[in-house]
Amino acid sequence: MQWETVIGLEVHVQLATRSKIFSGASTAFGAEPNTQACAVDLGLPGVLPVLNEQAVAMAVQFGLAVHAEIPEVSVFDRKNYFYPDLPKGYQTSQMYHPIVGAGEVEITLDDDNTKCIRIHHAHLEEDAGKSLHEDFHGMTGIDLNRAGTPLLEIVSEPDMRSAKEAAAYLKAIHSIVTYLGISDGNMAEGSMRCDVNVSVRPQGQAEFGTRAEIKNVNSFRFVERAIAFEVERQIELIEDGGKVVQETRLFDPERDETRSMRTKEEANDYRYFPCPDLLPVVLDQAYLDHLRSQLPELPADKRARFQTELGLSAYDANVLSASREMAEFFEEVHRVCGDAKQAANWVQGELSGALNRENLSIQNSPVSAHQLGELISRVLDDTINGKAAKQVFQALWNGQGKSADEVIEAKGLKQVTDAGAVESMIDQVIAESPAQVAQYRDSEPEKRGKMIGYFVGQVMKASRGTANPQQVNGLLKEKLDALL
Repeated sequence: MQWETVIGLEVHVQLATRSKIFSGASTAFGAEPNTQACAVDLGLPGVLPVLNEQAVAMAVQFGLAVHAEIPEVSVFDRKNYFYPDLPKGYQTSQMYHPIVGAGEVEITLDDDNTKCIRIHHAHLEEDAGKSLHEDFHGMTGIDLNRAGTPLLEIVSEPDMRSAKEAAAYLKAIHSIVTYLGISDGNMAEGSMRCDVNVSVRPQGQAEFGTRAEIKNVNSFRFVERAIAFEVERQIELIEDGGKVVQETRLFDPERDETRSMRTKEEANDYRYFPCPDLLPVVLDQAYLDHLRSQLPELPADKRARFQTELGLSAYDANVLSASREMAEFFEEVHRVCGDAKQAANWVQGELSGALNRENLSIQNSPVSAHQLGELISRVLDDTINGKAAKQVFQALWNGQGKSADEVIEAKGLKQVTDAGAVESMIDQVIAESPAQVAQYRDSEPEKRGKMIGYFVGQVMKASRGTANPQQVNGLLKEKLDALL
């Protein structure tokens, strides 16, 4: 039987506010446990929450970026459950009237085709604390620093049909929230994580299968691996005569498997009701217009501009627009050198390779965008050739010069383009290579093109790599053909 995978994601994005969603406590990462939880976060008697207006603005900006409906009124609810890292006994969330309604996100697939993934809604809520198990020898420690941190939970429709589509969607969400500046998107620090809902059904069947939810997956790669395992598990279970049960599962990256945590709760298990301590949020059109005017150029718009205005391929445009930092770096390189294709090639090639080898982000690149743009300019104006350009790049990377021009001068890499000087080197190489000249002369015409490579290599060696290869090729062919 042929099976179809059905996937929906619930992405939790930590908003980049300096204080929590209902209190003035800090949201800074890395503080000592329980040093950033105030009376409001702890739910002590007599305290009242005050909504962080910046969290509202960030949620609305996301909604505008994904072309979502923004309701005039949204309401906070209490989600009641009892867990050690939830000191109040309930989580303040939005169940029935979320701040962001239906929207959509376009994803780019491996074949450069695009697909639209619908967003059901996005709602604001507070994060819980964190249970720590590693250092307590059979006991659990509770760190409440994260309690009350503002989250935007983005709930997709079940529109994805493969692990790759799910990863592409998650990357698209990551791009949008980081472009907007509403989250740093640091998955290693928990700033973005997702719950993955997976089910399978026979190909062609309209009815959905029973889904399992994989909680708190925190990397693009883990999302793909968790889905791959879960799909295989469900198919094998059904084909062996079993039934998939609705449950919450955990992904173990070390064993590359999902494991059952608990049976899946329904909404009524949480006894949602409107929060009596918070007024409804009312947004007028002037407020929405103000936030819309502050939106930056978003990934999809930037990708389209890179293709239409700069003439980049769909692949190059997609890679270079994936992160705001990468896009801004590329645009500065292009501004300096004026050649979009060369800028794209260097940023994706030499620069990205060096960053990957050193495990550095583009923000921490030892070679600045301005330096790289100047380097490319020196290739374009024939000051240096491609081989020398790589030497200049490496010198800049190692801090051996402040600019490409400085390195070129210090290392004597300026390209020799004087025809007389190049001819002199060619004449010397020909005079010192009688056997190769005879072989060239006696060869079939179609083979001479490959043989000329020997002479080019010798001339480049004589010039210490500073001769113009195209010029050398042309002059060599003229001189060797004259000997036929």
